[in-house]
Amino acid sequence: MGIVNVTPDSFSDGGAHASTQTALQHCEQLLKEGADILDIGGESTRPGSPAVPLDAELARVVPVVREAVKLGVPISIDTYKPEVMRAVLDLGADIVNDIWALRQPGAREAVAAHPSCGVCLMHMHRDPQTMQALPMTGDVIPEVLGFLDAQVQLLRALGVDPSRITLDPGVGFGKTVAQNFALLARQRELLSCGLPLLLGWSRKSSIGAVTGIETAGERVVPSVAAAVLAVDRGAAVVRVHDVRDTVAAIAVWRAMREQESEQSNKQKQHP
Repeated sequence: MGIVNVTPDSFSDGGAHASTQTALQHCEQLLKEGADILDIGGESTRPGSPAVPLDAELARVVPVVREAVKLGVPISIDTYKPEVMRAVLDLGADIVNDIWALRQPGAREAVAAHPSCGVCLMHMHRDPQTMQALPMTGDVIPEVLGFLDAQVQLLRALGVDPSRITLDPGVGFGKTVAQNFALLARQRELLSCGLPLLLGWSRKSSIGAVTGIETAGERVVPSVAAAVLAVDRGAAVVRVHDVRDTVAAIAVWRAMREQESEQSNKQKQHP
């Protein structure tokens, strides 16, 4: 999943793709680099970021989505506002990627009313304005699992088939550095929900904390490493800024796994 920030204040790219034209050029570039899904967002959710008014978010994302749906790949919208969800789904967007896990009034209903759109439910402690000022305490895994399962059940009660749902444990959203890496170390435990996992490690501050790389845009190599580790631990989708490098690294991982599988099959045939 390639990230397309249509915002003037993104933590990772500083608003480099804030106009419709530059955002669409970025979409095309990410596809050339091997992205399977494009995730378009009109509001920064970095820690401490202010909320964006509805009209401003619509003005940012609608023109981009209107053209992006013609590119022939699934289009995901990073939003928590039901009005934005309805607008982009009407334009042909395929996925709602919501950091609030559809907890805003009317959001579940907006997704449930669509016959087939996908949805990603993310765990977030508190809200973007306060999440890192007062992060979670205790064991992160049962907290995240319990929250996500509850949100899935609420959505299923509205008739949404589980095959439409993906889960995101919310790396960096109200968690300490240690808790974020616990999510990675114990990621396979999150598979107990029985639904696909989406992981977003790209350029996050926790990567900066353990590497000493202060500038987000310079965290490419460790971000790719985190993405490969997430895939190795069962992630179905990795949300990344650096598509080309991540695709290349996963190709190396996949080649290794294919050889592991081949050797395992040989051993079964000739014990």
